[in-house]
Amino acid sequence: MRERITFIQKQGDSIEPTTLNIKGGVLNGPEIQAAREDRLTIAIDELPTDLQALLGTAHELHIRYVSFQPYEAITPLLARLPPGFHLFYTPATEVEATSPALCLALNKVFGNVQCENAQESFTTLPRDRFTHSAAYQYYQQAVDFSPFIHHVKDQLCSSKDQLCAARADRLAEASTLDISYDAISHAVKVTATWPYQRQEVHATSRPQTRTEVGVLNSDRPGHLEPHELGISGLLTVLGQDKKPSATMFAFASRHRDAESSFSVEFLEPTGLHPTLKLNLESSKPPTEDAYCSPHAYFTLPKTIFADRHQLSDDLFLASKNLTGLRYISQPVDLEAPEYVEKRWGSSLLLELSPPESEKSQSWTAQVPLHLRYLSPSEGGYTDIEVPYPAVFWACAAEEGTKFPNNPFEKVNLGYDGLFGPRTVFWHVDPQPGVSNSLTNTIKVPVLDTDKAEWVSGGTGLAVLLGFAWIVWKLFGVLSKSGYQNQSARAAEVAKVKKKQ
Repeated sequence: MRERITFIQKQGDSIEPTTLNIKGGVLNGPEIQAAREDRLTIAIDELPTDLQALLGTAHELHIRYVSFQPYEAITPLLARLPPGFHLFYTPATEVEATSPALCLALNKVFGNVQCENAQESFTTLPRDRFTHSAAYQYYQQAVDFSPFIHHVKDQLCSSKDQLCAARADRLAEASTLDISYDAISHAVKVTATWPYQRQEVHATSRPQTRTEVGVLNSDRPGHLEPHELGISGLLTVLGQDKKPSATMFAFASRHRDAESSFSVEFLEPTGLHPTLKLNLESSKPPTEDAYCSPHAYFTLPKTIFADRHQLSDDLFLASKNLTGLRYISQPVDLEAPEYVEKRWGSSLLLELSPPESEKSQSWTAQVPLHLRYLSPSEGGYTDIEVPYPAVFWACAAEEGTKFPNNPFEKVNLGYDGLFGPRTVFWHVDPQPGVSNSLTNTIKVPVLDTDKAEWVSGGTGLAVLLGFAWIVWKLFGVLSKSGYQNQSARAAEVAKVKKKQ
């Protein structure tokens, strides 16, 4: 088992090595402004037997949770996803896609994951494009972290280790949480990050665990290539080093900071076909040395969806400052109510069309969406939450540029597999609205359960009255002319027979 604890500061920040006190397996330092990332790497044979058996049925499994609370992302922790619970999964065999084992385990660990099995509840990803995509995707807006934290305490913390229990409790405050497994490495990586804020430098090693601690900041050495990020700072291995060592290194990264922001709102009135409006701060590409185009990646819950046919009209797209629909998960039933849909929802990737101007300017894009019929509710209205998308500029790196894995790399994000391996993602920071949350609320009219009995009774009465009116009209017609016409017809037939 290996552990890496990293405090990351902005460029220009630094910490004196003499301020770090290392004694045994404990490191103490001053209070600094930094983001924190904790990563625990566990070999599969160190896991409980039941979890080993479950992971043995997967080729790869990636769980990514992003908080709905806004946070400042700093280099090199720049990769973004829409807020919520994301899962990317490739089964070892297709038979495993029909097994409920994964969903049962997720419910045990996270409490309320609403899936049955991968084949029925997940959407498929286009693996024919680039080999680093997982086969299935699942998304859910809210999960309960209490069972997961309790599970971590049971499996990793002894009953007397209060410090370990306190660290587990801090997972509820994390900005992001990643759990990744692949059959090649035969290891599980659990990574949690906390936002850029004032915090004390403190780390403690655990028995039988190699603990490496870094206090790093972004840097720009002279030899840095355009596609690289530079890092410098101090590193130490607890229980091994008596003092920290200076370090400086650089690595290629596909995730960069566009140094601009965006916000999201729905145009009023929303109705049953709401329009989502993206407000972008800058129309200028983040780099002039490559071709760049802005994109928005959405994970829409099953209460709301986009119509791919509507998004195929070039003139309509141009009027909304959209270039084209680059991807939408399939199938998307355009007519089914929310309460009969088994799949989690849909994801889509839209290329945006910024105004052509030499100067940077703010601009907007509009995305037409459609609400499904929802379950009846008391009061006649239901609120649904629509998460912010991930917005980024996709830029092509120079021919021959390679992006090997780096210490802070994130892959299997849903959208990265929809681009070529030389694509660099320049992320735009989301800015929340008045709710201070990366989500928008829509009030949807539904059947009022308080008045449902009147509706069903009134409908039955209307059908009965309509049927009675039809019978009455038919009886009136027959009583006036029906029998006379029949008698005349019979007399005419008899006259013809006499002539014969």
